[in-house]
Amino acid sequence: MQNAQHPLFGWTVNQWIAAYQRGEVTPNGLLALLDAFPAPDNAWISRVSHAQLDAQLAQLATRLEAVGGDIGKLPLYGVPFAIKDNIDAEGWLTTAACPEFAYTASADATVVARLRAAGAILMGKTNLDQFATGLVGTRSPYGAVPNSFNPEYVSGGSSSGSASVVARGLVAFSLGTDTAGSGRVPAGFNNIVGLKPTKGRLSNTGLVPACRTVDCISVFALTVEDAECVAGIAEGYDASDAYSRANPNTAPVGFGASIKLAVPATLEFFGDAHNQAVYEQALQTLGDMGAEITRIDFAPFKALAEQLYYGSWVAERTVALESMLASSPDAINPVVRGIVENGLGYSACDAYKAEYLRATLSRQINDALAGFDALVVPTSATIRTLAEMAAEPVLYNSQFGFYTNFTNLADLSALALPAGLRADGLPAGITLIAPAWHDAALARFGKQWQAHLKLPMGATGRPLPEPAAAPQPFGSVRVAVVGAHLTGMPLNFQLTRRDAVFVEQTLTQGDYRLYALPGTVPPKPGLAKAEGGQSIIVELWDIPLARFGEFVAEIPAPLGIGNLTLADGRSVKGFICEPWALADAQDITAFGGWRAYIASLNKA
Repeated sequence: MQNAQHPLFGWTVNQWIAAYQRGEVTPNGLLALLDAFPAPDNAWISRVSHAQLDAQLAQLATRLEAVGGDIGKLPLYGVPFAIKDNIDAEGWLTTAACPEFAYTASADATVVARLRAAGAILMGKTNLDQFATGLVGTRSPYGAVPNSFNPEYVSGGSSSGSASVVARGLVAFSLGTDTAGSGRVPAGFNNIVGLKPTKGRLSNTGLVPACRTVDCISVFALTVEDAECVAGIAEGYDASDAYSRANPNTAPVGFGASIKLAVPATLEFFGDAHNQAVYEQALQTLGDMGAEITRIDFAPFKALAEQLYYGSWVAERTVALESMLASSPDAINPVVRGIVENGLGYSACDAYKAEYLRATLSRQINDALAGFDALVVPTSATIRTLAEMAAEPVLYNSQFGFYTNFTNLADLSALALPAGLRADGLPAGITLIAPAWHDAALARFGKQWQAHLKLPMGATGRPLPEPAAAPQPFGSVRVAVVGAHLTGMPLNFQLTRRDAVFVEQTLTQGDYRLYALPGTVPPKPGLAKAEGGQSIIVELWDIPLARFGEFVAEIPAPLGIGNLTLADGRSVKGFICEPWALADAQDITAFGGWRAYIASLNKA
């Protein structure tokens, strides 16, 4: 493992922000960080120049002044990041790892613009399998990117450079892309997190397409917390991207109280006993964490995965490179060219038949996942040396995609997580896969997984930091319940059937009074703010935003939803009661909560 050589290498987003807020570093320190980058380093295609960095720091100072000097209002203030070199940054060359294709971008990609607006500083553009075609990290005229743990092995691709610079701690996070697994395989090979969002969650405007209908811009980070933060800032509907989608906010934002995970009934590791051992240990750990694991038929997943390269879907890559094939075919990597030229052999009829098959298999896959929180697969079945990859570039690439290629075709979300080191010292990972828009639920469990394993981050040797207080997930409403909706109480189902997730038990501020309302069925309390009150026990639940209206519609008078203040000062939505209903109600404040009052009735 490569330990961080510079004191700023290997910092998480939160560690950067905290250091800025404490005045321990200033953004000008990024100049020294840049000078400390290893050279040569073919994980980069281009690195920021001092002049470019000075210009970004001046823009950052202007942004900070515009928010009154409050760093907290720029959630990525001064945080260094990188982007895969098939994503545009204004004034930078975009090469897609093909010098003959290169052009100077006239504007930032939408996601880059959003990250920079939040204060992030672009440190460079990273190497990739040419035109994002490959899962290996070797198909580039800028050189193969080595594995960050053992340079004799591949880094994985196509987002090879983006994974490498994060794993070695040169930047806090990076953007990659994921069409067939390019945002996951390099994460698994380098002991980092790879967040593959739901298709359309992050805009693809400013991305050189590989397969436009399934391309996703992805996020690499040292922690799930960072990846989730970055994706939350970068996401959003973009009318300039025909495949952009608005989040309907109907999906659960966490796993249920009883975690239910699916795994393939038949597993394939292509003879790699090391990867198999890590995966089997991961399943044991998941069981220890309380997960119920069920084996399911993997046949439709495998069949759909094969369509991406061994069917007419490859013609979509041909369309993306149509002009290069016509004008400069010799400029294309021979392996990439061989793959892309295969698309010329398919007809429009073949394409429609392939779409019908994709729809059928996708329906089977989503039906198979119904009732589970996620599917858990090895991020990759195996890993190969650079020498092995040179000998069998297509066969071994396909092995890497065995557990990844179906994901975007089936419109699924995914999160690649570190799972531990193999007996030979190389990292291996697992990937959680769930239906579209379950990104928040995957991230929530992914943070629990990382906290449970406590693996060092990437190849930096740095320990995983203590988790910060869990923020409210994007696309949810946090609701405080005080009575019949508490866990185990008769109306709790109104939350759980809408995929609400329990967060914590806590207390209100000390100026509330609790009443038992007469004649209510089932019995319900009323909560009111009043002088001489006290703190009352409540539970916090996160409910998907689009399901919140349904929940509120079931609340009968005299109850309603208002704003409650908690003991720690937070304000959340919560049950309140109209004052007229309290005149004949029994004051039960002294019990401190509804459960204690109900228990007193049962004793009586």
